[in-house]
Amino acid sequence: MAEDGAIMASERKLAAWVLPRGLFVNQPVGAILLFSLLTAAAVAATVSNLNVQLPAALWLQSLTAPDIEDMRQVLVHYAFLPRLAVSLLCGAALGLAGTVLQQVLRNPLASPETVGVSAGAYLALALATLLSPSLLAFGREWVALAGAFLALAAVFALSWHKGLSPLSVVLAGLVVSLYAGAIGAALIVLRHEWLASLFIWGAGSLGQQDWSTTLWLLPRIGTAALAIFLMVRPLTLLGLDDEGARSLGVPLGAYRFAGLAAAVALIAFVVAAVGVIGFVGLAAATLARIGGARRLGQQLVLAPLLGGALLWAADQGVQIATGPQGDLLPTGAITALLGAPLLLWLLPRLALGSEAPALTAERLPRAGRPGLVLAAFGLALPLLLGLALLYGPGPHGWTFALADELQPLLSWRWPRVLAALSAGAMLALAGLMMQRLTGNPMASPEVLGISAGAALGMMVALFSISDAGRPLQTAAATIGAFAALLVTLAIGRRAAYAPERLLLAGVALTALFDALILVLTATGDPRAMLLLNWLTGSTYGVDVGAALMTGGIAVCLFAFAPLFMRWLDILPLGSAAVQGLGVNVKRTRLLVLLMVAALTAASTLIVGPLTFIGLMAPHLARRLGLSRALPQAAGAVLAGALIMVAADWIGRIAIFPRQIPAGLVATLIGGPVLMWLLRRR
Repeated sequence: MAEDGAIMASERKLAAWVLPRGLFVNQPVGAILLFSLLTAAAVAATVSNLNVQLPAALWLQSLTAPDIEDMRQVLVHYAFLPRLAVSLLCGAALGLAGTVLQQVLRNPLASPETVGVSAGAYLALALATLLSPSLLAFGREWVALAGAFLALAAVFALSWHKGLSPLSVVLAGLVVSLYAGAIGAALIVLRHEWLASLFIWGAGSLGQQDWSTTLWLLPRIGTAALAIFLMVRPLTLLGLDDEGARSLGVPLGAYRFAGLAAAVALIAFVVAAVGVIGFVGLAAATLARIGGARRLGQQLVLAPLLGGALLWAADQGVQIATGPQGDLLPTGAITALLGAPLLLWLLPRLALGSEAPALTAERLPRAGRPGLVLAAFGLALPLLLGLALLYGPGPHGWTFALADELQPLLSWRWPRVLAALSAGAMLALAGLMMQRLTGNPMASPEVLGISAGAALGMMVALFSISDAGRPLQTAAATIGAFAALLVTLAIGRRAAYAPERLLLAGVALTALFDALILVLTATGDPRAMLLLNWLTGSTYGVDVGAALMTGGIAVCLFAFAPLFMRWLDILPLGSAAVQGLGVNVKRTRLLVLLMVAALTAASTLIVGPLTFIGLMAPHLARRLGLSRALPQAAGAVLAGALIMVAADWIGRIAIFPRQIPAGLVATLIGGPVLMWLLRRR
């Protein structure tokens, strides 16, 4: 009886995350209706595609006993139908995995990308292609599967000492994902000619030549799904807070391990078979909740159905749009193009019974003397600035450039150093404000969608204007950044800018813009490589004017930062506590968001959107014992500046005369440091 009561209490708590209005309160009518609409669209598109390839009278024969002398029947039987089956299997698996991850980690932003599996598989394939192509003879799926489970092992190793607590798993997964993704992106930038084929696989390609992939996936997905459905009761108990679950004698570590292992197995099988298909896991689980699936059992049924229907409809749409060239267009990216607008359209209709339960901070030690930590950062920064400006390779080897030798070098070194310092500091402050506003450790400027909006503006400028100079690119990126912010604010306005709604809107916008970029990259257009260099945080094109402008904006914005510190101390307490202190929640959230947007837009225009400083720097400061808003903000700003200056310097000299984008180097530097801190504490 106690266990049943705990389950009911857990379900009531989870239902308070997201409760649709009116008709959808008691039954998942909205989810069922949405599934029916997606299925109808997919069926119509499938019939249309089949009509193009084969007369209707031959459909049954091509399915059961195709005439091998009729190439049309052979193509339908061995290419079209296996592709349809794979889309259904992969979509359902990702939807189920996303639901389990959100339940186990108690985070509405948890998705297959959270635990680093996709990035691990991608990195394994890239390394095998470059270093040991013979491994691919055993099958691409086995190499990808090995990389996926190695990434999972790293996540477990970093979070095991915390009993696989939701916060520790989320942070470990993010760090592993960022680190593996940065290494993979660096390899692509440096060895583009060898890894170009991974662009399409990395965006999810469902093209098939026989039934082998379907037969490989079916038993593996079926076994993992069966294990999940046998764990419905334990998984439901994981919705309780840790103290409540332990009071009932629930072995949290064992249940979390089992749930995570089953979900990650589903993701790994999909990634190994067809590549990285992003957004489906998050979208399917979220749409199921928006559609009224309150109980975990309902979500575990409806999320796979929605995921399968979404991927099926998207893939059939790709084939209608591209015809015989459909294999060259990544279906995973197209799925985001379909699912992201759908999620954005539904979000304003989402009613929140109460705020999503924020992940509470770990009990980290507080610095007895935070001034000493800040002083250490403050001393390290000028030393690093001196190295970045004076030390580097020259005609006589590695030397300090002084006096006459320094003059010609300063003209191009100091603008990059100033821009990197300013951008790193602004992104760090923006990340701190986002994490304290939302109470979510996964929140960062990238998640809000502003960075992706800037990337879209840059992309439009590059692909629509033959000779887009830097001023035009900057203007386009600015327009894109603030357009994304306006969309996010419009969606969140009805709910007083509730954190969960804002984060989901930002994730949907980011997925939409990233999908467009992946589609363009997969086409092989040379302008896509220019965009990729900017996306990875390059400071190549920074001139004196851009550096001074970025530095001036940073100084002006930092002058306003102290005004936000009191709010940042109390916002993590929740809206009820904030209102009890006489603070206007809606106005406060809006002002914080506008500050975050200004910081993010100004820095993104210089170093691109993928530095991840906004995610790493606040965690580094917090894990060094800086707990209150003001010292943590100061520590995060100094840490962000240090990482970006070091990254720009190392990127310039590591493989001189070639260069590595500063954003990639920043992740490569900050990732191991954050891993060490996670493991140490």
